[in-house]
Amino acid sequence: MTSSDLHIELRDDVAIIRLTRGAKRNALSDGLILALRDAFQNLPASVGAAVIDGEGPHFCAGLDLSELKERDAGQGLAHSRLWHAALDCIEKGPVPVIAALHGAVVGGGLELASACHIRVADRSTFYALPEGSRGIFVGGGGSVRIPRLIGVARMTDMMMTGRVYNAEEGERVNFAQYLVDEGTAFDKAFELAKRVATNAPLTNYALMHALPRIAEQPADHGFFTEALMSGIVQAAPEAKQRVRDFLEGRGAKVSKG
Repeated sequence: MTSSDLHIELRDDVAIIRLTRGAKRNALSDGLILALRDAFQNLPASVGAAVIDGEGPHFCAGLDLSELKERDAGQGLAHSRLWHAALDCIEKGPVPVIAALHGAVVGGGLELASACHIRVADRSTFYALPEGSRGIFVGGGGSVRIPRLIGVARMTDMMMTGRVYNAEEGERVNFAQYLVDEGTAFDKAFELAKRVATNAPLTNYALMHALPRIAEQPADHGFFTEALMSGIVQAAPEAKQRVRDFLEGRGAKVSKG
């Protein structure tokens, strides 16, 4: 499954979705955004997790500004909403998504990374939001997703001053959950995706769709939502079998990593 901008490969129960505009540092054109949307809307039922990677030395250097041109306000609104719909297919799609970050994770590239559920960065990674210096504003969901990772104050600073975070700083402020040696982000992301794909599908669904909502609810609402999801998930036949396996000594036990 291949297009000029996106390559999709299935390795057992993991989908590898790779941006292939390396000559343009994987800048996000409208065509590439639509290809990402279509990829996640049409994943085979056998897929249990996905990895997003970027061809070449950079994950994604942001919006392809050559397409910005002379949009009026209405066109700009529609364009932003197109990105929202596409990236929602990643964040709120059928399977957990792990991003393999390296090189530039800038502007729209950071918006794409923030739509993923787990982010692995190698030591070449750097993060920036240069929209402020270019007279524009984030439009791909960044104003919602990025503050959830790093807070409003840090995002404001990045956009106002052009601040760039390197890989170590990025891990510290929560852009990425994992920091690995240069050139190994994909390997780690794929390892995690294989592990995640073995989880009970309904548990992964609850973590993707319920947990973020619970985190934003008032405590009493959150407790009730948690109780509903707990009851639903543990009632699944696969969950019952996994509990039986553990109680009968067939399930894996927690150990120090």
